[in-house]
This record gives sequence, C-alpha cells and structure tokens, in this order.
Amino acid sequence: MNKYSLFGLTLTELQALVKNLGMPGFTAKQIASWLYDKQITSIDEMTNLSLKQRELLKEEYELGISAPVDAIKSIDGTIKYLYKINPNYFVESVYIPDDDRGTLCVSSQVGCKMSCKFCMTGKQGFSANLSANQILNQIRSLPERDQLTNIVFMGMGEPLNNFDEVLKTLEVLTASYGYGWSPKRITVSTVGVRKSFKRFIEESDCHLAISIHSPFPSQRASLMPAEKAYSITEMTDLLRNYDFSKQRRLSFEYIVFKDVNDSLIYAKELLKILRGIDCRVNLIRFHAIPGVDLTGSEMETMVTFRDYLTSHGLFSTIRASRGEDIFAACGMLSTLKQDSLKED
Repeated sequence: MNKYSLFGLTLTELQALVKNLGMPGFTAKQIASWLYDKQITSIDEMTNLSLKQRELLKEEYELGISAPVDAIKSIDGTIKYLYKINPNYFVESVYIPDDDRGTLCVSSQVGCKMSCKFCMTGKQGFSANLSANQILNQIRSLPERDQLTNIVFMGMGEPLNNFDEVLKTLEVLTASYGYGWSPKRITVSTVGVRKSFKRFIEESDCHLAISIHSPFPSQRASLMPAEKAYSITEMTDLLRNYDFSKQRRLSFEYIVFKDVNDSLIYAKELLKILRGIDCRVNLIRFHAIPGVDLTGSEMETMVTFRDYLTSHGLFSTIRASRGEDIFAACGMLSTLKQDSLKED
C-alpha cells in the first residue's frame, strides 16, 4: 500500500490528520516540530508521541523524504542535483554558493506548459505538478542545506501554474511552526499566469521576479507564448497598484540575446513600460541549448545596456553566469536522464 507523506503538510493539514486519527489536537504542533525543526529521519524518532500514536501514524504515513539520485558539480562550485519523482520523471535543483550566501534554485513542476523558446524544460512539455512535499524535499535533502541563505523558484516549471502547492510550500518555509524563514529570503519567478498572479502578490510576502525578455509584446510572444494569454502590459498595469518600495522586492528578468533584444531601442522601451514601478532589472547571460537559434550577447553589450538603464533611474544588474560546464540550462540534466530511460 502506498503511504501518504507527512513532510510538506501545513499545520492545518496536520491538525486535520490527527483529528482523523483520534489524536489530541496539540499533537499536530508536536509533529510539525519534529518534521521542520528537529528534521527527523523516521516517525519512530517522535518520542513525545506515544508508541501507539507512532504506530498509528506509520500505518498510513511515511516521512516522504528522499535523497537526490544524481549530482554534478561545476568548476565554480555550483552543484546541480537530480531528484526522482517516479520511475519515469526527474526534476532538478541547483545549489549556488557565493561567498557568505548559499542559494538554492528549486523546481515546481515536471516539465512546463509555457513553451518558452529559449528553455529546455519547455521543450520537455508538461508532465506533472510537484506536491509541496516534492518541492520541499529539494530543500530538506540538500546536502548543503545548513549553508542555505536564499531560495529561488526559478527551476523547472512555472510556479504560478502550480499555485496551491507552491503557496503551501511558502507557508511551511515561512511559518513559525515550519522553518521560520523570512519571506525576504525567497523569490518566486513567473512568466505571468493570469489566474494566480494577483493572488500571489496579495497572499505572499515573498519577492517576485517576472520573466520579461522583451518589452515589445509581439516579440515577447514569439519568445514566450504566455504573453498571448497574459500580456506584460496587463501585468505592469496591475503592479502599479501595489507598493514595492519597502522590503519586498520586484524584479524583471531579462535574458539578453545577441542581435535580438540587446540594442538601446529595447532599453528605452523597458524604461517606458516600467515607468512608475519600483523595481530592478536583472540582465542574464543566455546558456545555449540544443536546437535553438539564439546566442548570448557579448559582455560589453550587456554592460552598455545595464549602464543605460541605471543612468536613467532603472536600477539594473548583470547576473553572474554560473555552472556553464554542468548542463547549466534548466532542464538539461533531467532531459538527458529521461531520454536515456526511453532508450533502455
């Protein structure tokens, strides 16, 4: 019999669980403490629960924690981990050490529905949403978890297309019964999903990063089909209704493609469409992927682009390129693994 996973359940879900099993209500907080504070490896370690209660739990539940099945390390220290979701599916997370910071890039889906031209994950197509258990397991099972300072939802999948499970994950990460992280240590990236975009802004205090890649709607649609369903102009119109001038950060992610979106015409248009929004622009080097006729811009071009934006009042940075020697493009390692299974 397949058992349910305890790890990843919110306090509300744990309260419903213990009630269903006839346990006292306070047991839910005890279980949450064992799962997220003490980070146990078996139900038997929950020693403030009676033996009978532990046996009752084990009849239907397991912790639901699994180690990565593969890892590959870059010469710059970046490590890409592969997690098995079921016999046929895999997802990736990437640990990025940087001086006194340790950032983990996590996945929220197996594959992706967004079909962005430049993304390897999009070429896989969509297979499944990850549960809060499967997202949190990427953090819990990370060998370097004690060095983590930041988490970014920029791995495989579109987080806001799996909104309920991502929101549960964020609750466990930030709640006092969970990991107790500040929301300011977490960034969720999105191309823009109409049904959950506004909800995320209002129901979470985590940082928001929006993939834009072109300020011109028609060109953005050719790079990112999601533009047709929820345009960048609709998003920016909505964003002007919210205050991002305090601790919560809003950023726009902009992959710079050579001779595609790297001239100052694009910088000027970015200034126009982002006017009045307290935000920053992160310029990103493109990691080439098979079968895509796009190349990354030269660093000199990116510096000129950045300096133009910043000198005109739109703070801009160039994100350091990491892990190019280890299938750095999101989805590369899992695609290779899944393709190898098809060949066997």
